[in-house]
Amino acid sequence: MTDWLGLDGARVLVAGAGGLGAACAAGFVVAGARVVVTDRDETRLKELDRQLALEDRGGGTVAADLSEVGAAAEIVNHVVATHGGVDVLVHCVGINDRRPILELEDEDWSLILETNLSTAFRLAQAAGRVMCTQGSGKIVFFSSVSGLLAHRNHGPYAASKGGLNQMMRVMAAEWAPKGVTVNAVAPGYIETRLTTGHLRKPGVRDDLVRLVPAGRLGTPDEVVGPVLFLASKQSGFVTGHVLYVDGGRTLV
Repeated sequence: MTDWLGLDGARVLVAGAGGLGAACAAGFVVAGARVVVTDRDETRLKELDRQLALEDRGGGTVAADLSEVGAAAEIVNHVVATHGGVDVLVHCVGINDRRPILELEDEDWSLILETNLSTAFRLAQAAGRVMCTQGSGKIVFFSSVSGLLAHRNHGPYAASKGGLNQMMRVMAAEWAPKGVTVNAVAPGYIETRLTTGHLRKPGVRDDLVRLVPAGRLGTPDEVVGPVLFLASKQSGFVTGHVLYVDGGRTLV
């Protein structure tokens, strides 16, 4: 399986050590990659390194706040200096504020767009420079079904994911001649530690399940597979694509 993916020894940078980011990091480790994970939460990074032994496997962790200008370039430079290049970038950083648009303030909008979209731009731009120079690379963004569907109480979040989808397509078009593919996975309703609190609210789980033709919520492992595919040699002719991992949510 490792040979089939072509990820053995790959230099992988994962941004986001939360539920889905951590699951992706674990998937890349199993595939034999050298994984560096960055997040602003040092406690979360230490826990992930303890679980996956990232440093022992040739990777590591870097604590950084990607919303700070210059942080993205510093992280990419660190990976290049340590490993000689970057083969894969996975951006899995995002926040949401589930309130109606009329209840949001300017700072709420700015925070979500900065966290979800601007950090993706800066990190992918920095990694893209390296990948275009080396003549190869894979970038995978975490989008969402909210980038396509008009979910109530998701205004800034939906805007950030819709914007990310279009940014991804432009990057894919510009960098394809350089041997770099740029894609996105768009999960539907996935059970993670970050969604536990919301799903425990009365009626929320049942309401969400009713919207999914598969009749259930997804699991992190069901997102990792598509990410590994888009990061692997098997997706060499796939670029500019949003892959929906949603149990059919976007069909209805």
